Amino acid sequence: MSENSAGAAAGDVMAVAATTAAGWRRAGVAGAAIGVLAAGAAAGVAVERLTVGRGMRKKARLALDATGPYGSLRGTPGRAVADDGTELYYEVDEVEPTAPADGPASDGTRRRRLFGRKAPAPVTVVFSHGYCLGQDSWHFQRAALRGLVRAVYWDQRSHGRSERGRAQGDGVALGIDQLGRDLKAVIDAAVPEGRIVLVGHSMGGMTMMALADRYPALIRDRVAAVAFVGTSSGKLGEVNFGLPVAGVRAVRRVLPGVLRALGTQAELVEKGRRATADLFAGLIKRYSFSSRDVDPAVARFAERLIESTPIDVVAEFYPAFTEHDKSGALPAFRDVPVLILAGEKDLVTPSSHSEAIADVLPEAELILVPDAGHLVMLEHPETVSDRLADLLVRSGAVAAANVGEHGSTAQQPGRR
Repeated sequence: MSENSAGAAAGDVMAVAATTAAGWRRAGVAGAAIGVLAAGAAAGVAVERLTVGRGMRKKARLALDATGPYGSLRGTPGRAVADDGTELYYEVDEVEPTAPADGPASDGTRRRRLFGRKAPAPVTVVFSHGYCLGQDSWHFQRAALRGLVRAVYWDQRSHGRSERGRAQGDGVALGIDQLGRDLKAVIDAAVPEGRIVLVGHSMGGMTMMALADRYPALIRDRVAAVAFVGTSSGKLGEVNFGLPVAGVRAVRRVLPGVLRALGTQAELVEKGRRATADLFAGLIKRYSFSSRDVDPAVARFAERLIESTPIDVVAEFYPAFTEHDKSGALPAFRDVPVLILAGEKDLVTPSSHSEAIADVLPEAELILVPDAGHLVMLEHPETVSDRLADLLVRSGAVAAANVGEHGSTAQQPGRR
């Protein structure tokens, strides 16, 4: 690339950052703080723009969208109805068929039929995803556990294939408590009986805490194990997102109002997001991953998940996090095996929040994954799948031999 081309590319990057920051300034005093984010994202894509043309980048994104296998796994669909009438979409992955109860098993032994009583329902793992994501964010874990254990993957309200929240359409503010009731509706529909293992990432973990707060008897009577991935029990209003102190204060003060304003101009904002795709890709990568060598197809997959969340949904959910405080619900999980896992370099829900959960649940297994950000299950999928498999063994959901046969991958370095 010539010096002139390099200079033009660099100028192009900074122009995008300047234009974006200017737009935020027009929205209010958050401009300075958002400008910091914009500049950081621009710096993140500057090197790529110096070496790869805009047309080539667009072709690369389209190629990744067309050929990327991530998010392609599907199960048996179902719908639950929340207490406000919102339809919640879920899918069930059943265990692989086995030999009849009195027929030969795969190892040649004969299974004994249980006369006079019904065989117990299998353990079901229920996966709850995070903010601006969807059930497909569990792609790698779904692939690792597929056929090994019964699993339910659902889209939280207003995300993925679930319906937009009806109560929110009527002007009711969204709270984490509503998400806990939504999870209860999914469990009632998809797992009416049998033991349950709850797995939640970020907002999904908060949803599980809200479930425990509202339905402690369900936790006591039916939950066999719990996994909290990159989540928090409260004090999210203190997170600095890696920004300078001044920027953090400005963001906290005005961002909710700015998001509400943007939510009323959803069509215009979505056009802006598409026009500044490279800039938003830089932002997403910065706040999703820590590793420098993330597979481009995985990074693009994360972009697609986040881009698919409308700006008015982003605005609708955001205030719930600053109000979230479910530390009082955590003791409900003390009597079951608990896994707490987070990326050490998570800028969205810092690993200190996972450590705070572990302080309340001292018997839990705490794993902090080095060189990992917020989307640790996509960035270091083998580590997450391995620890989940171990949790399923400890809870009695699967046999250790089965985990090995299904390719449980080697654990990467972590800290307990």
